[in-house]
Amino acid sequence: MADGDADFAGRVGDVLDVDAEEFSHRAAVDAETVKALIGEGAFDNHQSIVGLEYEFYAVSEGRWRGDAADEQAYALCRVPRRLLDLIGFEKELGFHNAEMTTSPQPLNPNGLRAQTAEVRARLSAALETTASEGMRLVSDGLWTIPPAGETARAYLTDSILDDGVRVATNMSDAVRYHAMANGPSAADSFRVEAPHVDLIADTVMPESLITSIQPHYQVPTAVDVPTYHNLGLRIAGPLLALGVNSPFFPPDLYESDATAEEIVADGWHENRVPVFESVLNRGVSEDKVRFPDDLETVSEAVDRIAADETVVPMPTGDGDRFDDAFATLRRKHGTFWRWVRPVFDGPTRSAANARIEFRPLPAQPTVRDSVAFLAAFAGLMESLPRRRHPVADLDWDVAESNFYAAVEDGIDADLTWLTTDGAETTSSERAFEDVLSHAEAGLEDAGCDEETAKRYLAPLRHRAEAGVTPAGWKRRRVRDRLDEGLPLADAIGGMQREYVARQSETLLDGCFADW
Repeated sequence: MADGDADFAGRVGDVLDVDAEEFSHRAAVDAETVKALIGEGAFDNHQSIVGLEYEFYAVSEGRWRGDAADEQAYALCRVPRRLLDLIGFEKELGFHNAEMTTSPQPLNPNGLRAQTAEVRARLSAALETTASEGMRLVSDGLWTIPPAGETARAYLTDSILDDGVRVATNMSDAVRYHAMANGPSAADSFRVEAPHVDLIADTVMPESLITSIQPHYQVPTAVDVPTYHNLGLRIAGPLLALGVNSPFFPPDLYESDATAEEIVADGWHENRVPVFESVLNRGVSEDKVRFPDDLETVSEAVDRIAADETVVPMPTGDGDRFDDAFATLRRKHGTFWRWVRPVFDGPTRSAANARIEFRPLPAQPTVRDSVAFLAAFAGLMESLPRRRHPVADLDWDVAESNFYAAVEDGIDADLTWLTTDGAETTSSERAFEDVLSHAEAGLEDAGCDEETAKRYLAPLRHRAEAGVTPAGWKRRRVRDRLDEGLPLADAIGGMQREYVARQSETLLDGCFADW
């Protein structure tokens, strides 16, 4: 049972008893409150502020430390809840997950240094603590080695019925996720839809295959949310193309009649996207996880959140936070799963903010690579509006096509971009150069000197120039092993153990370019 809570089924039942119509009504009322507060300037910061959510999964280290050739090395493992409390990380969907959220900082040289230092300091301390427990936190897009002695399929699909409530055995006590499999409109099953993958579960547990980084950008004035949101959609394709890092699934999840050659040839570079979409869009009338439409006004942004289809009407209690004045709308943020999304919240009026959360990116091989994406996103949010970049006029359909092309083909995707002079180009080289040049300019606008701005973005420039992403690195390593005559399971397992071993040497102070 989730987290060993003997009354967990009762807690899920309490959620299912919440009146959905009343919940939706309260969300609509809260939307009017938020729009009134926007009109008062409550969410304005008059400066740009950045933050980062950084997800990890845990693998066993113990006696296999340093021996990546051992077939039991780096198997997925469950993180005790007490250990999460000890390292100050938050629980995520699966028992194997852990999440760090950084403190928001102004977008300036000191703020970016603070972001980097906080990630390194907290992660370094967490790695020391988890090592004493025989495990290691991994920064990656999708795990492929299941727990020792288990299959990935069993780990992801195992569940029990407790007093009529379906409970995923390996899922944290995230009531809303368990409730998704138990409500009156719940899907009968949850299927992962990706090339040659065969996985169906009776809960949303398959979503725990994936881990991400999510850069945040708090906009200076809330009324400008549509400008930043729409630009976020335009840069999603190029940034994802540089960041892809989840080309393979655990081998036992592939169709039994698919050959290794077919799996490698047909597989996508960023499977985190189809996992999230296919699992969490089951049982809803309109896709909740999707590339969102453009916004015209900030009021439209608020109304979209309020009107978004309710899957789990979570209860809200009284509180004294500033955003408890719109607590139901805050709850709806939690299931407003768009690849780029606006968020309105804050514990106090002075800390209240309107921000853009950029959600397409998988977790990266090193901290420096992850911070590079935070810097690139923030720099673009700073630079593109200020310079009135023509890409703001790129058709939404083209931006969407760019995004899903990056999902399938990574850095080799066919991208369409508008350069500074307004010229349309299908040259990925020109697109990446324009994107990174404007990201650099935005960092300089925020106070970084030229050398510092270049240093933050160097990991991404290396990828663009070398044509190599983490997903490409993984695909090459698997192909090499297949060419040596290894079966697919051994090829994927060997690649994954090499990935973790290399990361153990470079996570805090190195860079993927060093690999």
